[in-house]
Amino acid sequence: MIPRLLRRSLLSSASRQARMPRIAADEQWLQSRSFSASPSSKIMDLSCFSQNQLMVRDAIEKICSNFPDEYWAEHDESGQYPHELHAALAKDGWIGIALPEELGGAGLGISEATMMLQTIAQSGAGLAGAQSIHANVYATQPVAKFATEEQRQQMLPRLIAGDYRVCFGVWISSAQVARRMVLLARTTPLEEVKKPSEGLSLFFIDFDKDAPGLELRKIKKMGGRAVDANEVFFDNYRIPSDSLIGREGDGFKIVLHGMNAERCLLAGEALGLGYVALEKAAKYAKERIVFGRPIGQNQAIAHPLADAYMNLEAAKLATYHATNLYDASKTDKSITQKAVGVACNSAKYLAAEAAFTACERAVLTHGGMGYAQEYNVERYLRECFVPRIAPVSREMIMNYVSENVLDLPRSY
Repeated sequence: MIPRLLRRSLLSSASRQARMPRIAADEQWLQSRSFSASPSSKIMDLSCFSQNQLMVRDAIEKICSNFPDEYWAEHDESGQYPHELHAALAKDGWIGIALPEELGGAGLGISEATMMLQTIAQSGAGLAGAQSIHANVYATQPVAKFATEEQRQQMLPRLIAGDYRVCFGVWISSAQVARRMVLLARTTPLEEVKKPSEGLSLFFIDFDKDAPGLELRKIKKMGGRAVDANEVFFDNYRIPSDSLIGREGDGFKIVLHGMNAERCLLAGEALGLGYVALEKAAKYAKERIVFGRPIGQNQAIAHPLADAYMNLEAAKLATYHATNLYDASKTDKSITQKAVGVACNSAKYLAAEAAFTACERAVLTHGGMGYAQEYNVERYLRECFVPRIAPVSREMIMNYVSENVLDLPRSY
């Protein structure tokens, strides 16, 4: 599996010397699959990324090159799930990029997973492509950490292999194709707890859409239509007791373990969307000739695009600072969860705003053709509202920062 090869590159230089024959074989394996050692032609600056992140980016770009703009335009129009991309990623082990090696995962961090999802979005797949595996990366984190060993062995390997898909959330993405669900349910009546967040338990259940007591309603969406969104209603729906993850009543605390990871992942997806929109805008601005000169020669076109690029680069730094902090906090006890939360929320906010600016300016740069589906930028603009809204609104992030950083009184 490609991710396992990346995992081995984390070995120290001394360890690498001791394992030289194996590493040489890995390099030969990579070369046989035409991995490029040259810098990416994309506009994002790649300085200061780790070797692992760059190898992830290169490998994912190679997979995504088989899914051109036409593929995503057709799937956006039809609402058909991108099964082919999911299968291609599962084949090489990418679904389990941030899950433990002993379960068949890669054992890498959220830093690498964020790079993976950014690269998928930036390939032209947009949010739809990234969201097709999004929940499989972050929603499984609480399961990997808090489930029993028996539960982990039972639940995760088939998901990593691509046999199952997982769904999670209020707008339940991928519920039409999911076989497993991470479910947060009330197990103690509201009147018996001090706070609404108490008395909730987390379950990882088989998601049988034909079972009695379950109703599924598909939501028609503005964008990202290749990945379904749904309302799911439970009415006396029976689940086995051994699907409980962690202790009964601790569900809300457990589910928070995946929330900071999701903010990082969505920030990466927003960055990918913003960069691909800006790349297409810059290309069009160079090629579109009006009055004998490219429109990009006009500062009214060039300056807004330059501003969008700087915003994306700043958001990129915030995003990968947050992912590094998140990963480091697992072993460095001096890093507080408050610091991680502030960094991850800030990154999601900044990346979402930068992506929106880039997508809007990409449409405007194309003029009337920006409204045409064939140039794809209108699809990016429709999708870029998602990271501004989910999984937490801009206003709630500002509430969080004002209270936890500036020590201002709570406003709600």
